[in-house]
Amino acid sequence: MKDTGERAMAPNSAIMQAVEKLGYRVTVGDVATQAGLNVAEASQGLLALASDAGGHLQVATSGDIVYQFPKDFRTILRNKYLQLRWQEWWQKIWRVLFYLIRISFGIFLILSILLITVSIFIIITAANSNRDDDDRSSGFGGINFFYFPDLFWFFSPDYQERTRSKAEKNELNFFEAVFSFLFGDGNPNANLEERRWQEIAGVISNHQGAVIAEQIAPYLDNLGERYQQEYEDYMLPVLIRFNGQPQVSSEGQIIYYFPELQVRASKQKFLSVPEYLHEFSWRFSAATSGQILLSAGLGVVNCVGALVLGSLLRDGTAAAQLGGLVAFVQGIYGLLLAYGIGFLAIPLGRYFWIQWRNQKIKERNTQRQERARLLNSDNGCLQNKISFAREFAGEKLIGKDDSVYSTETDLLTQEFDRINGHNMLDAGDDL
Repeated sequence: MKDTGERAMAPNSAIMQAVEKLGYRVTVGDVATQAGLNVAEASQGLLALASDAGGHLQVATSGDIVYQFPKDFRTILRNKYLQLRWQEWWQKIWRVLFYLIRISFGIFLILSILLITVSIFIIITAANSNRDDDDRSSGFGGINFFYFPDLFWFFSPDYQERTRSKAEKNELNFFEAVFSFLFGDGNPNANLEERRWQEIAGVISNHQGAVIAEQIAPYLDNLGERYQQEYEDYMLPVLIRFNGQPQVSSEGQIIYYFPELQVRASKQKFLSVPEYLHEFSWRFSAATSGQILLSAGLGVVNCVGALVLGSLLRDGTAAAQLGGLVAFVQGIYGLLLAYGIGFLAIPLGRYFWIQWRNQKIKERNTQRQERARLLNSDNGCLQNKISFAREFAGEKLIGKDDSVYSTETDLLTQEFDRINGHNMLDAGDDL
């Protein structure tokens, strides 16, 4: 039977990072705000982490719970969970594998151009074999001095000297630039949802747990139809995620407050939150303009060379009798041609796709920015709602002295210390 520790799921990495950032003493509200997590998820995750990593629960007189973790809790977990150790090893291996995949496209481009160029040279040389020595020498010279210096100038001895200044600026090397030219550099908004909930939680925290819908709207996307916006239906996911409660004023205005996000283990600084959720535009490539031109130029050379080679293999009578390298290249010619065409077609298609995608991003950013500007307008109704929300704002700090029970020490010992402390205070009062 397997050990229960190995069968258990690995702890939530977002919760572990939040605990470290908050100084290892946290409440559920602290973690939900820092990580932008659902309150129920944060509560369950903290309980699991405390159980697995030797954390302690401190219960305040108000009934609120503070979680205290050892600073080496990651080491404790690593020793306990085989899955965590495997994840760490796989992350290291994957970084190496992914780098090899990235540079493989540039390597294949160079090999493709070399194979095509050498094959063309061999075929042309064989086709001219019946000419006199002068004609053969002239043909050899033309191929040698035209193709190699022009196609592979970046292999010249001073290439590293020319690119040294670029490397000092942490720019991509040639092979990385080829991959970036082909496929880009990943989604710039891969963590958009994580940022969205972190920023929403930050807004709630900065307003001490009580907000109006207009303060949250700049961080959301689809607010629904007009009637749904009037009823503020878009606030439902926020209420569910952070256990919020709506309150209605005598004038029929709705505000929202979040009791669990008002409980703190320590005084928190004002969080820096942007005025609206900003999506980043996709960019074509992180490579420099020179690297992009070089990649595109080599792609054109590769594609044109493949077409010329195809013509020679199809029409040249001597090509079929050469064998060796030419026979090998003829066998993989379809792959070389497909790679040459794809090398140019993929970036071209991706360029137009990025333009369309960025236009959509710009529209969403503009909409969210306009919602943020409403908060700065001189709107009496809006200001009344904000004033009503402040009535529910508050912050409850749970210091170490407020704890009446902790799992860190035995319950009987804590009770004895508590009674002994009361007796000493009574004796002091008698004196």
